[in-house]
Amino acid sequence: MAKAVTNARTAAVKVLGRVLAGRSLGDVLEDGLRAVPAGAEQALARELIYGVLRWYSRLAAVRDNLLARPLKARDADIGLLLLLGLYQCIELRTPPHAAVAATAEVARSLGKPWAVGLVNAVLRRFLRERETRLAAADADPAIRHAHPQWLLARYQEAWPDRWQQLLEANNRRPPMTLRVNRRRLDRAQYLELLQDAGLSATPHPYAADALTLATPVPVTRLPGFDAGLVSVQDAAAQLAVDLLDVPEGGRVLDACAAPGGKTCHLLERYPAAGEVVALDIAPERLARIEDNLRRLGLQATVLAGDATKPASWWDGTGFERILIDAPCSGSGVIRRNPDIKWLRRDSDLPALVATQRQLLAALWPLLVPGGKLVYATCSVLPEENERVLADFVAAQPDAQPLSLAQEWGVQQRYGRYILTGDAGMDGFYYGCLLKT
Repeated sequence: MAKAVTNARTAAVKVLGRVLAGRSLGDVLEDGLRAVPAGAEQALARELIYGVLRWYSRLAAVRDNLLARPLKARDADIGLLLLLGLYQCIELRTPPHAAVAATAEVARSLGKPWAVGLVNAVLRRFLRERETRLAAADADPAIRHAHPQWLLARYQEAWPDRWQQLLEANNRRPPMTLRVNRRRLDRAQYLELLQDAGLSATPHPYAADALTLATPVPVTRLPGFDAGLVSVQDAAAQLAVDLLDVPEGGRVLDACAAPGGKTCHLLERYPAAGEVVALDIAPERLARIEDNLRRLGLQATVLAGDATKPASWWDGTGFERILIDAPCSGSGVIRRNPDIKWLRRDSDLPALVATQRQLLAALWPLLVPGGKLVYATCSVLPEENERVLADFVAAQPDAQPLSLAQEWGVQQRYGRYILTGDAGMDGFYYGCLLKT
């Protein structure tokens, strides 16, 4: 057992090193955990990786204050190992001295036995001086909330009364929310299947097909998952289908569709819809869409193409509905992707906004008169959302913004926000335009 636990911590250090060097967590996680035994060891590795990324700058501030001198660049892995130890001491229920000993031993598996004593000494000193060390780090709000200063400033500007709630929500573990395949059964029927399997869940108040599990579980424990009875999808993302309101026979474009959750949901919800086209710019991501369609027993036209350049893929037939799930900063889904905090830069926003504007301009001509376009992001920053729509409407005479009178979210002049954590949901923005 001790060796397996050490493997979990060793793997965590290596994955964290790759992420903080610039790789997306989603790109490196599964490969990085491949050598870790499934079950408790792999769960520990995931907990350590996600936990350190959630609290990275706070942990790093405490660590740096404890070290007599900075570690050399070649010993960055020992610096990460110290973060693992601090995270366990601060956030987990692992008995502190056991966590310290187990963490220090990982230095040997990293080929640096000299660091065993250093890790032991630094972590034990923290345990003795815990409150003083945390108070010193937490004097800076950006450190206390473990967010980069630029993102903290943007939250404060956009949401002066709620920025602290947003930061706190970003650092919480997200719930696991399911989407019931309405073509196969209704939500109440699937809730019974969950109860029969010993799993507790609650119907979501706003997303009609959503059930939130009391405790996350592997999908292998979900009744009928492989048979297509259910999918995993946050409730905020599920709200797109209600806004689309697809008419019978209506042709639908889901631009930026991978991994296909919204495509599949609208097919589940609107079996009388016409052709549904799922488009994505990355050909390698189309397999995810096709896998989801196959598991759920659904059919769509799956295309590789750049949504900003329709001439390369559009057949000339208009769409009654278009969904633009636009590339964005991801500022609303940090709780699920904590690496966003450390990989995204303030300087990335202008390019993202430019792409969002290009998507609207390029796809609007594909919408038939009387058709509806739904613009969505998983961002809570106004420059990516209502400002993009406001500028588009001002320049496009036949674009009529639709007022969203839904019960959920925060109304804006253009569109509606869900702030991270509201009703257990991810942060999202939706805006709707009618073509007159």
